[in-house]
Amino acid sequence: MTSFKSIFPFNQTEIAEYKIMDKAAIDNALALSEKIFPHWSGKPFEYHAEILKNVAGLLLERKEKLATLMTNEMGKVVKEAVAEVEKCALGCNYYAENAQQFLQDEIVKTGYKKSFVTYQPLGAIFAIMPWNFPLWQVFRFAAPTLMAGNVALLKHSPNVCGCSLAIQQLFEEAGAEPGVFQSLIADTDVTEKILSSNIVQAVSLTGSEKAGSSVASIASAHIKKSVLELGGSDAFIVLTDADVQKAASVAVTSRMQNAGQSCIAAKRFLVVNEVADDFTEAVKQEINKLKQGDPFDTSTTTGPMARLDLAEKLQAQLQASVAKGAEVILGGTRSGCNYQPTLLLNVQAGMPAFDEETFGPLFSIISVRDEEEAIALANSSRYGLGGNIWTQDLERGVMLSKKLNSGSVFINSMVKSEPALPFGGVKKSGYGRELSKHGMIEFVNVKTITVSD
Repeated sequence: MTSFKSIFPFNQTEIAEYKIMDKAAIDNALALSEKIFPHWSGKPFEYHAEILKNVAGLLLERKEKLATLMTNEMGKVVKEAVAEVEKCALGCNYYAENAQQFLQDEIVKTGYKKSFVTYQPLGAIFAIMPWNFPLWQVFRFAAPTLMAGNVALLKHSPNVCGCSLAIQQLFEEAGAEPGVFQSLIADTDVTEKILSSNIVQAVSLTGSEKAGSSVASIASAHIKKSVLELGGSDAFIVLTDADVQKAASVAVTSRMQNAGQSCIAAKRFLVVNEVADDFTEAVKQEINKLKQGDPFDTSTTTGPMARLDLAEKLQAQLQASVAKGAEVILGGTRSGCNYQPTLLLNVQAGMPAFDEETFGPLFSIISVRDEEEAIALANSSRYGLGGNIWTQDLERGVMLSKKLNSGSVFINSMVKSEPALPFGGVKKSGYGRELSKHGMIEFVNVKTITVSD
């Protein structure tokens, strides 16, 4: 393979082709990272912050154009694409305003005359990013990483090369020198070459469990740090005292946004028996409001899935679950990448709809006896990214949230990533954190300095 093709998922039209970088081009990119790193890392926070604020301004100026590019490449409805660009601008401004405070030297009282912890950049950080949020996934890595004084190398998914190159262009037009942020149009076979380079000190990957396992293995072989944000099969627990109508509305939004292609979307809806019928009926009403179709049509709520192989996999998971006793209430059909929003009942452990991550517009309801069974089933997953609990007893909600084995729990609201809060998972959902101060510290040298007479 010598090139990647961008395909509009709605009708399979080829919209662009991108030449894959050869070995010499990769070598040149690594050399440029090594050359620019001392210059970039030596600049003060104020300099980095100005660049990030310029990027935020350009994002907002070009949000319609960037949204169109995202929609063409992976099928996101335009309204969601515009919101994603705006979120990227928010993230840039957040780190421009807070990074210096996060990375201030910390005085520690010891027996020395003076002792403190200082945070210093590492070098080049390699990012391997997915197609489902082609801008936000990158910016939530890039903004804190660059503000800390590192430089960045991005290997994006092959189907969103246009987005990848557009991000590099944004940084350079905002005033960042060439080499501070580089987009590599490259296949997976260059991963080891990049991670073996002396200038590259760590890797951040958002992707599948399989991809995470492979990249972590390569990184560890070269004594390089890795942060992994992988799959999820998040539980959405509805207790007897929940606001069922609100829970159902948020549940459908969480499950169906981005055509269900989100690692932190709620995927297993664990509903206590007493309210299961009411919740199911409310969910049916919400799903019936959805319109699947052309993502450029402003009346469309659910665009196509990003690739044919993804739609085929979801269909196979659905069929296997039905063969084991699950019941399709709504949807369940597809044409190419266009998958109708689907409601599945009678889902149980042992079915793909329960055991696996379903990465598409498939809504699975599981009835449970009580909150104890809900927690047990939620924790039975090999994933642990995010979780939801719906109850009007907030103290009870907090108590139960501490029993969930996940990286985050949102009580009476939708799970989402925000710049101020650490984001990441446990178990097969990965390790390490992105965002907030915790995410910044992942890619710095936490250095101890002591002073004696």
